Amino acid sequence: MITNGPRFAARPVAEGGTAVQDWLTADRPPPLDLDECAALVVVSPHPDDETLGIGATAAQLAAAGVPVQLVAVSDGGGVHPEASAAERLALEAQRRAELRSAAELLEVSAPLLLGLPDGQLTDQEDRLAALLTRYLDGRPPGTWCAATWRGDGHPDHEAVGRAAAIACTRTGIELVEYPVWMWHWAVPEDPDVPWDRARTIPLRDWAVQRKSQAAQCFHSQLEPAGPDAVLPPFVLERLMAVGEVVFR
Repeated sequence: MITNGPRFAARPVAEGGTAVQDWLTADRPPPLDLDECAALVVVSPHPDDETLGIGATAAQLAAAGVPVQLVAVSDGGGVHPEASAAERLALEAQRRAELRSAAELLEVSAPLLLGLPDGQLTDQEDRLAALLTRYLDGRPPGTWCAATWRGDGHPDHEAVGRAAAIACTRTGIELVEYPVWMWHWAVPEDPDVPWDRARTIPLRDWAVQRKSQAAQCFHSQLEPAGPDAVLPPFVLERLMAVGEVVFR
């Protein structure tokens, strides 16, 4: 069973988390200059994290001619621990297909699928760091690697962030970390968030709209419609409203 970090565990998803309005009225971090990014590799623990966390940025860069590659570490089959082996395989196939559809809408390269076990990425950190090192090694100057934030509260997200940080140190690639679940459990000016390293990504309306369309590809996470979904409507609404922030 996956155990979330203490701040996340204390605020179950069903209870709603931090209100959208609290984030919208808070001071925003300074802007990030995307002109420095010559290529982007987006590493996500599960299919959908890349879209929810940094999808508009990916779309915007791709439209500007910047190569964008999505890397999904797991196939996301562990979201229902009680599922049978056959059900898990079916869900993994569905989530891979959803990710490919989202990538097409974002107009980025077809995703690279690593197939590591969902819910067990903490045990796979060394292997993942080695895989990412091999993938990032020799990338052209100006390449950035975006990975889930090491403090996001979900163990898979944090493991991916740590492994990406190791790989970037080994290869000299610029690391930026994007939060996903932080927007749920944290609050503005939260002392557990490294706001001094936070940067807001300036986004165009069309890129945000494309992100919203891509997010709708993940039917397995949005259904059944309502509060029982893995991504209830209020979670998706918050992630669409807060914009995109990275820690650098």
